[in-house]
Amino acid sequence: MNKLLIVGTVAFDAIETPFGKTDKILGGAATYIGLSASFFNLQSAIVSVVGDDFPQEYLDLLTDRNIDISGLEVVKGGKTFFWSGRYHNDLNSRDTLDTQLNVLADFQPKVPENYKNSDVVMLGNLHPLVQSGVLDQMTTKPKLVVLDTMNFWMDCALPELLEVIKRVDVITINDEEARQLSGEYSLVKAAAKIQEMGPKYVVIKKGEHGALLFNKGNVFFAPALPLEEVFDPTGAGDTFAGGFAGFITQSENVSFENMKNAIIYGSNLASFCVEKFGTERMVSLEKDEVVSRLKQFKSLTQFDIEL
Repeated sequence: MNKLLIVGTVAFDAIETPFGKTDKILGGAATYIGLSASFFNLQSAIVSVVGDDFPQEYLDLLTDRNIDISGLEVVKGGKTFFWSGRYHNDLNSRDTLDTQLNVLADFQPKVPENYKNSDVVMLGNLHPLVQSGVLDQMTTKPKLVVLDTMNFWMDCALPELLEVIKRVDVITINDEEARQLSGEYSLVKAAAKIQEMGPKYVVIKKGEHGALLFNKGNVFFAPALPLEEVFDPTGAGDTFAGGFAGFITQSENVSFENMKNAIIYGSNLASFCVEKFGTERMVSLEKDEVVSRLKQFKSLTQFDIEL
C-alpha cells in the first residue's frame, strides 16, 4: 500500500461565521488533510506538534481513520496552536482575531522512520523552514511533493519560501496568493512565473469558483459544486489538498491527465467540509456520500458538443 506523509498544523480553532460561532474545536491543516486522505486506499502519517492540553479523543479520532500519529509530538506542559477568526457575510474573506503559536513556535519536525520513503509528501501550510526540514529527512525521493502555503509566509519568510518552492513538484495556493507570489494579475501569467520558480504543476484555488491546474502549456479547470448552504469555509483548502494528494498516492500516477481527476476528488471532498463547522462534517462523512457526489460532479462537467 502506498504511503502519504502529511506535514502541517494540528490545532484548536475558534470560528465565527454569519451562521454561528464555536468555542475551541479541532482544526489545523494536517488534520483536514489527513481526514480527507483517509477516504483513499493508502497508508498515511501526520508530522506535527500539540501540547498536552490536546484531548485524547482527538488523537483517537485520527487513529480510528488509520492515520499514523507516531510523528505527532505531544509536548508536556505545552499548549496547542490556536487560531480564531471571523468570516464576513460573503464567506470569501475573514479577519484573524487571535493566533497563538504556542508549541508550534519551537517545532522541529521528526519524520517516522517507516515514512522516510513515502511515495507522496503533502507539505501543509507551515513555516517554510519546517517544510524544508521534512524534505531533508526523506531517504528516497518521493514520486511527488505537494506544497501548500499562504500570503503570511510570503510577507515574513519569502527567501525561505522560495527555497522550498524550488524542491516541490506541485504548489497549491489561492488566486490572491498566486498574484502576490508572482507579481502578475493574470492567473495564466502568474502560473507561468511560479512554474519558473520550480514546481512543474501549479494549482490555483478559487474557492466557490473552482480550481485551475497549470502544467507548461496545459490548463485544466474544475468547477466547485454549487451548494445550497455554505456554513464554514475553514479547512476547505486543506481538505482539497488532502483529496488531491490522497488520490495521487492511491493511483500511483503523477501525469497531468491523472491530476485532473485528483482536482475533482479534492473539490468533491472540500464541498463536504464547508457544510458544518470545523471538521464536524468530515468526521461524519461516509464513503457512499463521497461517491454519490462524485456523480454530481461528473454530470456538472460533462457535455457533448458538435464541432
